[in-house]
Amino acid sequence: MSDSYQYIDSKFTYIDPTSGILRNLPNLNDESDLLFFESSAVAKRIEELHSNPIKIINSDALLTIHHHLFQDVYVWAGKVRTINISKDGKPFFDGERFHTGFLFIDSLITEYHKLNPAQPKQIAYKLAEILDNSNFLHPFREGNGRAQREFIRLLALEKGYRINLNPPDNRSIYERYMKGTIESDVNLLSDLIMELLKKI
Repeated sequence: MSDSYQYIDSKFTYIDPTSGILRNLPNLNDESDLLFFESSAVAKRIEELHSNPIKIINSDALLTIHHHLFQDVYVWAGKVRTINISKDGKPFFDGERFHTGFLFIDSLITEYHKLNPAQPKQIAYKLAEILDNSNFLHPFREGNGRAQREFIRLLALEKGYRINLNPPDNRSIYERYMKGTIESDVNLLSDLIMELLKKI
């Protein structure tokens, strides 16, 4: 599976034209330094969400989560991207239609809230639909995967389940997660989520 993203950013909205890396709050100009700083800062913020989870009412929570995770790194944390993104030639959601995409995710969340916690298969499938559509929306310039995994984790928590879509040292889960999101395979994602859901 390739990680070949393409960004249409001719105005250098997000990229520093001199260093070629994302503009960042600590003003780092080396990619490896930025990756280390970002990873450490986001890991700390994820721990905070584990200690103090937020309630998911609608898709606005995805923006809240992204802001919380990346607030130390990027000035645009929690703000939707203003450029278009594609991966391996397949475009993600057009930014000009974000409102429609968020409304659809809201409808899926409403359906999810109505599910019986005692029906994990239905919960897994609806979480897979929410994950698939959040991934296709890809509302942020960077950090979509981490934000959407926390989004799904917090939704599962509200039904009394734990889930970790990115456990350490488990290549199989990572590869299935990536295959499911890249190929928009809701059934694969549903099976994976069902496997990982643990009743609290």
